[in-house]
Amino acid sequence: MWLVEGFQIALNPFNLLVAFIACWIGTLVGVLPGLGPTSAVALLFPISILLPPETALMALGAIFYGAMYGGSTTAILLNIPGEISSVPATIEGYPLTKQGRGGAALVICAVVSFMGGIFALLGLAFLAPLLAEFALTFGPYEYFSLMVFSLTCVAGLSGRSLRRGIAMACMGLFIALVGAEPGSDTFRLTFNISHLFSGFDVISVVIGLFGISEVLIGIGEKSQAIFQGKIGSLMPNRNELSLGLKAGLRGSILGTVLGLLPGVLPSISAFISYSLEGKVAKERSKFGRGAIEGIAGPEAANNATAVSGFIPLMALGIPTGPVMAIVLAALLVHGVIPGPLMFTTHRALTSAVIASFLIGNVILVILNIPLVGIWVRLAMIPYRILAPLILALCFWGAYCIRNSLFDIWIAVFFGILGFVLKRYQMPAAPFVLGFILGDPLELYFRQVAALGPLAAIFQRPMAVGLLSCAVLILIVYTVFREKQEKGVTVEED
Repeated sequence: MWLVEGFQIALNPFNLLVAFIACWIGTLVGVLPGLGPTSAVALLFPISILLPPETALMALGAIFYGAMYGGSTTAILLNIPGEISSVPATIEGYPLTKQGRGGAALVICAVVSFMGGIFALLGLAFLAPLLAEFALTFGPYEYFSLMVFSLTCVAGLSGRSLRRGIAMACMGLFIALVGAEPGSDTFRLTFNISHLFSGFDVISVVIGLFGISEVLIGIGEKSQAIFQGKIGSLMPNRNELSLGLKAGLRGSILGTVLGLLPGVLPSISAFISYSLEGKVAKERSKFGRGAIEGIAGPEAANNATAVSGFIPLMALGIPTGPVMAIVLAALLVHGVIPGPLMFTTHRALTSAVIASFLIGNVILVILNIPLVGIWVRLAMIPYRILAPLILALCFWGAYCIRNSLFDIWIAVFFGILGFVLKRYQMPAAPFVLGFILGDPLELYFRQVAALGPLAAIFQRPMAVGLLSCAVLILIVYTVFREKQEKGVTVEED
């Protein structure tokens, strides 16, 4: 019955209007490369101070998961990931657009994003205290093991050659070393260039590797539009819907669990989900060429992680990422201290927030499915017109992160690198995974090393379990890949 009170507050006309506007802003921000949910929530934060607590949280939450969904739009249609978590959607969605199925992919994204958000909300409503206490059992040993386990996603992102995938992941880890050394004033690999003191910005790297490189490849090859046929039906067929919903359910469960852990961002959940789908999906043979499961699983996972992050925040006052830290600040400004009292003293506020998130996810689906037809028509624009627009979006997205022209040059550099990698069939996704995992992997390794001998990690059951799973996945995947390659050779003979 306590949720009924929350719905009464959330269904207030003013709160509904705020949720609708926040979802629209979040989706728009997600579509534009470079402006991620963290930037959007930070920009909205001063305005949220003027709103009642429940309305402020409703707005911040709506813009957060709206941006998580919006990032998949340009990823699928133009091969430009609006967010790092949209990279899997880029890998599988862009080929679907070229096949005339971009609209179906966007509808699937909207549906599974809703599914992921709802699944995480069920955890927030009924399992928050229990699950958050489990997250507290994780220490440096467990987090380091989790980062190592996350690196095994390279196996699912490597395409035909696991060796090439591992090499690219190592390159990404190496690039992540550029900048200040954690906990000291020592700078690494900066060559005394002040712009590199804070390292490479991940958005500039991703925009270059996927957006600019695609334009370079397309010059001289695409005189027409990305897709030249008729748009036809925008709705997915029965097979696509069935595969997408099953993958979305798997991604929802995975994203909800991972969202409880500090430092596990939606992008990490998306990559882990994509790797998982590469092993359990029904149409594994389509991965890399347009697999609907490779889109649905990661999109559900990143949205579930975004919403699930509110569980440890509200139950224990622990922010799991930069957006949750901003939301924590908003709560403190309104005199609300997150923790166990959220479910007793501030029960009305908590129930209103949970109800508003449910309503916000419904608004997100209602708002975006009708817009699919408009977005899909982007792929029908002649490439000679679209290519300059794509480059302009890429340059703007790279610039607006830190208002630095240097970041544009970084995007151009990685665009050329991405062009070379694609020419020589080197996978770019493992590079991105290694790059985003580089900082947390080093941080937790330093913490483990400071606690004593590294062998102490084998005295932690959860850490040992995660490391064992990592080794097992690599072994199984290697054997499976060898059998697959032998099968291909026999067929050719």
